[in-house]
Amino acid sequence: MAIEPSAFMAKMETRIGLTSEDKTILKSNADWGKEIAATMADHFYDYLGRDEEMSAILNKSEGRIHRLHETFIQWFNEMFTGVDNWGEQYAKIRWHIGLVHVKIGIAPQHVVPAMAVVVHEVGKKLRLDGKTDELQYALGRICMIDLAFIEQAYVEVSSAAVLKETGWSEALFKRLIGTGASSM
Repeated sequence: MAIEPSAFMAKMETRIGLTSEDKTILKSNADWGKEIAATMADHFYDYLGRDEEMSAILNKSEGRIHRLHETFIQWFNEMFTGVDNWGEQYAKIRWHIGLVHVKIGIAPQHVVPAMAVVVHEVGKKLRLDGKTDELQYALGRICMIDLAFIEQAYVEVSSAAVLKETGWSEALFKRLIGTGASSM
């Protein structure tokens, strides 16, 4: 069941419709993205910090929130630069981010609404700064690809753990999930 990050990236680009034009638009606005990254990180962590469960995770150790804030800024900038034109390295970084979310317990139920806050705040900043709708669409698409990596990490880690602990085959596991979903 384990994914290969580059293949997953390519599949998500196709499914979500991230185009070469989107990549050009993102790159040409990289300086603007760098300018607003810290403010977007503030919105992201302010939102998450209002949740008791997330606040405990974010502040679990000394300096964690600061490190996460810096990581967010890097992540945000990379959406604009693409690291390696949104290729293998970009995919590996996004996969690693997903695995870290799983490891420290930041579940999709927290990430999805927090990402929505970022998309909303970026939209407001785009309008304020007179940026194009095309930039907003391109950012929306790359955000959704990044979000898909995080969600897929949860699926992959959970599935691998069940298969390892039970010794079940992948086919049996998928059949059980399908049966379980049908009964809900």
